[in-house]
Amino acid sequence: MTIRIHTAFTYDFAEPSDVLLQLEAAAIPEQTIVEAHLDVSHSEHFARVPAQDAIGERIWLRVVGRMSVDYRATVRVERMLADIATLPAVPFHKLPGETVQYLMASRYCPSDLFEEFVTSEFDALNGGAKIAAMRDWIEAHFTYKPGVSTSATTALESFVQRQGVCRDYAHVLITLARAAGVPARIASVYALGVDPQDFHAVAEVFLDGAWHLVDPTGMAVAGEMAKIGVGRDAADVSFLTSYGNATFCEQRVEVSAG
Repeated sequence: MTIRIHTAFTYDFAEPSDVLLQLEAAAIPEQTIVEAHLDVSHSEHFARVPAQDAIGERIWLRVVGRMSVDYRATVRVERMLADIATLPAVPFHKLPGETVQYLMASRYCPSDLFEEFVTSEFDALNGGAKIAAMRDWIEAHFTYKPGVSTSATTALESFVQRQGVCRDYAHVLITLARAAGVPARIASVYALGVDPQDFHAVAEVFLDGAWHLVDPTGMAVAGEMAKIGVGRDAADVSFLTSYGNATFCEQRVEVSAG
């Protein structure tokens, strides 16, 4: 599957500010960057640094005034796909060291508060079958509704409200998976089928010795996503983190089949 991406956004900075960007599709074995071009308006400083788990890159900028970013890319997705419901969980003592952090509660995913619910609702299932049931439960019980959550909304709040956007859905699935003892992390992606089109957030779970993308909104499938980056929760994968006051001007994201 080949995916074409065009992302553009503009912000104003009244004072000199440091900005961390993460918006480019990652060059990793499961996807090939066929071509890519990034235009960034003038900045006092521009530096690339590795992103979390060495998946993709972040960009440090030092900017003042209007900052414009335009990114275009063609990505060929070559991801190994599997029916997660058939995959076994990895015993704790056999988990690779790099997955252990994704068993723990994090800022937006308080998994320690959900152990009783997971036991009562999903205890009859194991491994990937349990994750698939969690995914289906979220899709059935939640309403996709922009504007009801903010960048501060946690999985606990989303669980109570039963509504939100992709980051909220992903946070809830990550939280439930960790409460069940399955390493889970967030992945920021470009994906076909997302409506309205935007940066998309999904969960990624570690089963049968590998990471597998899961979209609890039901809008996108793993074979039609270009991964940008991963992290413990949304705080780690924001496309723009500003260490100064930023004024939003405009933004658009377009993803199409190549």
